Amino acid sequence: MKFYNRIKELELLARTLEQSKKSSCFTVTVGRRRIGKTYLLLESVKGQKYLYLFVSRKSEPLLCEQFQKDAADALGLQIFGTITRFKDLFEQLLIFATKEHYMLIIDEFQEFDNVNSSIFSDIQNLWDQYKDRAKINFIASGSIYSMMMKIFENRKEPLFGRLTSKITLQPFAVSVIKEILNDYNPKYTSEDLLCLYMLAGGIPKYIDLLMEAGAVTKDKILDMVTRPDSPFISEGRELLISEFGKEYGTYFSILQLIASGKTTQSEIDSIIGKNTGAYLINLDKEYSLITRNKPMFSKPESRKNRWILNDNYLRFWFRFIFPNQSLIEMGKYDLLREYINKGYEQYSGLILEKYFRSKIAEEERITNIGSYWDNKGENEIDLIALNDLDKTVMVAEVKRNPKKINLNMLQTKADSIKKELAEYGAEFRGFSMGDM
Repeated sequence: MKFYNRIKELELLARTLEQSKKSSCFTVTVGRRRIGKTYLLLESVKGQKYLYLFVSRKSEPLLCEQFQKDAADALGLQIFGTITRFKDLFEQLLIFATKEHYMLIIDEFQEFDNVNSSIFSDIQNLWDQYKDRAKINFIASGSIYSMMMKIFENRKEPLFGRLTSKITLQPFAVSVIKEILNDYNPKYTSEDLLCLYMLAGGIPKYIDLLMEAGAVTKDKILDMVTRPDSPFISEGRELLISEFGKEYGTYFSILQLIASGKTTQSEIDSIIGKNTGAYLINLDKEYSLITRNKPMFSKPESRKNRWILNDNYLRFWFRFIFPNQSLIEMGKYDLLREYINKGYEQYSGLILEKYFRSKIAEEERITNIGSYWDNKGENEIDLIALNDLDKTVMVAEVKRNPKKINLNMLQTKADSIKKELAEYGAEFRGFSMGDM
C-alpha cells in the first residue's frame, strides 16, 4: 500500500530535522502497534543520512554486534573492537554526530527494558554530555504505550524532561479510510465502508492487510477475518499480553464485558465479583484503551459514566473473537462467521454512531462532540455536536435504516436538555448509511 496522509506529522518531523542541524533534538513517537510509526519515520528520512536500529529481545552483546554492522552500513562508521554494552556504542554514535549531522532512529525503544534496564540511565548521561556539541536528530519510537509513558513522562525516570518534541500517532481519519477504499474498490458501498471501519478503524496495517488481500467488500472482509490463517484471529491477544503481563486475565474479562455492552462499573463489578475501579483507571490512564464517556452537559463530578473501548479492532475482537476461542480451537471457522453474521447488524449500528462522530469532528466547525442520556438511562441522543464559538448545536439520531429515523421523537428527547440548549441555535439531523 502506498504512503497515505500523515501530512502534519511529516511537517513536524521536517521542522525537527532542520532544527537538529543547529542543535541536537530528541523526539519520541508513540502509538499502538500497526499504526505506521516505522513507515512514517522511514518516509520522513528519505534523502537524508540516517541510522535505523531495531531493539529486539536479544542479549545486549548480540544486539550491539548487530548495531555495529548497521552503523557501518548506514553511516560508514567503523567501530573497532568488540562492543558488548550499548552505552559504549551510543557514545560512539554521539561522537560521530559532533563531526557529521545525521538522524538516529531507535525503534521499539521500550524493549531496552528487557535487554538491560540501566540503558535508559546510560542514554541520559551520555545525551547530557554530548547534546550541546552533537548535531543529531535522535528519534525514539515505541509501541507499548504504558512503558513509553513511564520512560519519558514519569518524573522518577532518567529520561524525563529530555524531549524536544513528542508525536502520538493516531489512526487514519475517516476521509483517509474512504480514499484508500476508493483506490482499491471505486464501486464500494456504504456497507463495505462501514465493515472496513468496524474492523480496522484507521489502523494502517490492518487496512493494508485487507486491501492487498482483495478484501474490499463486506463479505470479503468477513471472509478474511474468519479464515483459519487470518492474522485478525490472534492479533488481539498478541497486542495486549505484553501490555498487561500477569494481570491479563482480569483485564481481558473487563474488556470483553465492555465490548458486549456492560459499560458501567457496577455492571462489571457484579460479573467479575470484585471492585474493578483500579483496573478501569489503568485501562484509561495507563493503557489508553478505554475512555470514560459522560452525557453531554453533565457536571464534572457526575457519576453517570459509561466506559467505551477506543480501538475499533479490539472492540470487534473482544465482541466476536475472544468469546469464541472454543470454536477457533475446534477449527469451526464457519460457525465463527455465522456468529458474527448473527450480531453484525446490531453491532455495526453502534459502530455507525462512532463513524459519524469521527466524520463530523473531522469535517465540521465544532468545539465538542458527544452523546446524551438521562439519569434513568433513557432519552438517549446519539450525537450532539457543539460550537461554543458560534453558539450552534447539531442534535442527531443515527440509524442504519433511514426509515427508522424519527426527528419528532428526537426533538422530544431533546426537551430533557432544553435548558442547556437554550443558548444555542439548534439543528436536528438524521444520519444513516446513505450519508457516510
